[in-house]
Amino acid sequence: MHRGGSAETISTVKLKLDLHDVYNRGDEIDRQLRGVIDEAVAKRAKLVEIIPGKGSGQLKKRVLRFLQQKEIKALYHRVEKDSGNFGRVFVHFRWK
Repeated sequence: MHRGGSAETISTVKLKLDLHDVYNRGDEIDRQLRGVIDEAVAKRAKLVEIIPGKGSGQLKKRVLRFLQQKEIKALYHRVEKDSGNFGRVFVHFRWK
């Protein structure tokens, strides 16, 4: 059995997007969100962790609105708001 190395199976690919640096640039926020969703689809990732941060909650609301768009919602399985960390959202994918 081979162990180690950089080979990842479909079920272990996880992506992370931290939006702290672009919190006040709307177009860039949408571009980065779309980019990470597209990357998740291309790599058949199981999970995307999006970190809008805690702040006022406006960025998290924007992320959730983005994820609710019909064409985006069709790409993933479900969204989970981290109950232990208000500033984090998980997007789960299911691949056949």
